[in-house]
Amino acid sequence: MLMYLTCFSDVNPISGETTGEVAVEEQMSFLLCVYETPPDKTKQTCIGILAVQPSTGDIIYDCFNDDDTRSELETRITHIQPAEILIPCNLSPKTEKIIKGIIDISTSEDDRIRLERQPEEHFEYEQAFQTVSDFYKSDAKCAGKIQEIINLPKPIISCLSGILVYLKDFGLSQILKLTGNFCQFSTKSLYMQLQTSVLRNLEVFQNLTDGKEKGSLFWAVNQTVTRFGGRMLKSWLKKPLLSAKHILDRQEAIHELLRGKNAQVLANLRGSLSQTPDLEKGISSVYYKKCSVLEFFFVCKSLIKWSEDVQLITKQLDGTLSSEILTDILNDIPQLLEDVKSLLNALHENNVRDKEKTNLFSDESLFPTVQRRKQEIKDVEKEMLDHRRTVRLTLKQPALDFTTVLGTEYLIEVKNKVSHVVPTDWLKISSTKAVSRFHPPFIQATYKKLNQLREQLKKDCDAAWLQFLGWFEDDYQKYRKAVHHIATLDCLFSLSLVARLHGYCRPKVNENEVCINIEQGQHPVIQQILQGSQQFVPNDTNISTDETKVMIITGPNMGGKSSYIKQVALITILTQIGSYVPAESAEMGIVDAIYTRMGASDEIYKGRSTFMVELQEASDIMLKATPRSLVILDELGRGTSTHDGVAIAYATLDYFIKQVKCLTLFVTHYPVLSELEQTYPNIVQNHHMSFMVNEDSGKRGDEDSSNVVTFLYQLVSGCAGKSYGLNVARLASIPQDILNTAAKKSQEFHNLIVIKR
Repeated sequence: MLMYLTCFSDVNPISGETTGEVAVEEQMSFLLCVYETPPDKTKQTCIGILAVQPSTGDIIYDCFNDDDTRSELETRITHIQPAEILIPCNLSPKTEKIIKGIIDISTSEDDRIRLERQPEEHFEYEQAFQTVSDFYKSDAKCAGKIQEIINLPKPIISCLSGILVYLKDFGLSQILKLTGNFCQFSTKSLYMQLQTSVLRNLEVFQNLTDGKEKGSLFWAVNQTVTRFGGRMLKSWLKKPLLSAKHILDRQEAIHELLRGKNAQVLANLRGSLSQTPDLEKGISSVYYKKCSVLEFFFVCKSLIKWSEDVQLITKQLDGTLSSEILTDILNDIPQLLEDVKSLLNALHENNVRDKEKTNLFSDESLFPTVQRRKQEIKDVEKEMLDHRRTVRLTLKQPALDFTTVLGTEYLIEVKNKVSHVVPTDWLKISSTKAVSRFHPPFIQATYKKLNQLREQLKKDCDAAWLQFLGWFEDDYQKYRKAVHHIATLDCLFSLSLVARLHGYCRPKVNENEVCINIEQGQHPVIQQILQGSQQFVPNDTNISTDETKVMIITGPNMGGKSSYIKQVALITILTQIGSYVPAESAEMGIVDAIYTRMGASDEIYKGRSTFMVELQEASDIMLKATPRSLVILDELGRGTSTHDGVAIAYATLDYFIKQVKCLTLFVTHYPVLSELEQTYPNIVQNHHMSFMVNEDSGKRGDEDSSNVVTFLYQLVSGCAGKSYGLNVARLASIPQDILNTAAKKSQEFHNLIVIKR
């Protein structure tokens, strides 16, 4: 839990930069609580989750039914990426197994998710309800929100109670009083559904090669310059929009930043972004009253600068913006931040770097205790100065004055040759060869009192500082909304810059039809990786629920099939976050979910073999896909024998065609599946990735030279007759004698099948 106490110190208030070396890919440091109720008659377990991000104030909750695989829970944990998971002591074995499996495959020892347990009593509903009610009743500001909270599903109340008890020990529970920060995980009517496997298979946040950010979709579109802007862009990619209006609003904002008549004026705001510290964490640090004076000062300075910059830009624009989002942002920010300057003016700017807060406030009448204590100190100091007359008379030195040595004040310095005149009750403090220094009894007592008052003043000033931060707390939600607007600007600038640098187009959004019509589309990641070294081969896509809705894609191994289907899915995601897309033109319908079945890997920590994972993922897609979904199946059935694999692949695709009726991209090496084009002529189309085969075997001594394949990476109509696996074996440097033997055996199998037919 130490990380939650230190998460506010990673903003350098002087430079506005973060002190760590981790960039936007930093963990969000969520604390996630999981609670479940026993399975019902359908063997569905009701699970509640509640996640809190103390450093930003984000609170995510959800309640859902899950089956034995706990795939829904896994999806949520993967999306939230918690740093710590809180569970009751008696969690079911199936739920605990999936949580421990996720923890075990954490990227590294330093980033490994921590697991904490709480006694079951904190989660039992009756006790949890009482804990939650008492917490919100204790604050008058939350009185109107109590009913809203206690109406949450019972598993959520149990999670909220567990987290409350846990956070109270660290003084961080007050963030839960901000009920406006509560957000349900992903409402199906608002956002596209993207499961864990989809994010992984499409490499949205990490590449599949080494698990790093480079090579992911986020890497390709992330040009944000603030850390909180980068975090918002991640949340956009996790939750693409389903509202055509909201998508078009973002597109219009990007157009305004990219090609609008005000683009040059608006570009000045990107310069402001580059000088902005992590305001999201900064204002949360202030809210928790864990910030230093210097951090508070620079957070307020930054907010004030944003208010002034936006007002200046607004004057230059003079109401000519066409984007609704940009108009709202520029109008809102000055209003939301109008009170920040008064907070900053309450401080002496020259004293914000002082370790002590005794001279921090410009108007101390706001803090009567501090004012009174300072007067008491002045009175004592006057008494000590008045005592000089007595000292001078005693020592018969009319010009004698107090001196300070090594921090000890009010010393009376007497030359050693006349020290005999010093009264015996004076206390010698220090001496040299030439002089001795004393404190008379009155000075001893009064100086002690003075130091006590000074220490008390420090405590009074610390208390006044906390009271002062409470005034910021009163308007925290306004400041948080302003920071959200700034993050939105950062994301929009990022997407517009990517569109300009890489020639993206603005896709047309079709509200009435679920379709994907892409002309000369490119993979957004590969396009950037190959830029300047090789030319990427663009491809078209045309599928629609009203026309051809299924593409069966064949072709040689390494011919570009997987890259193509990922390209289509990534362009769909980009469209629905409101971004421009890598294509010459595109018309896109609104997809409610993307489902993928790709790759081959077992899940030992779940006790599932490679083929079992393959089929369970396919089964999950069959249950959840709707006619508005995009389903991608890559080589389904390859994990078992050929006959069983073909049968499963054929039956599955037939089910999607007849029952689900969704947009489907089906990659296969089974030629028999191409027969479905004749069975469903207006629904299914065969395609393959084009290639050339070197048939000049006479010029080479290799017996398998006819299998040398040149990839063209162009999607064309029709079905490929062979997969040319031996070509990949050659590229993998398999010894030539093995290749020759394999070529002979392949030909024998082919001849045998021809004879049987």
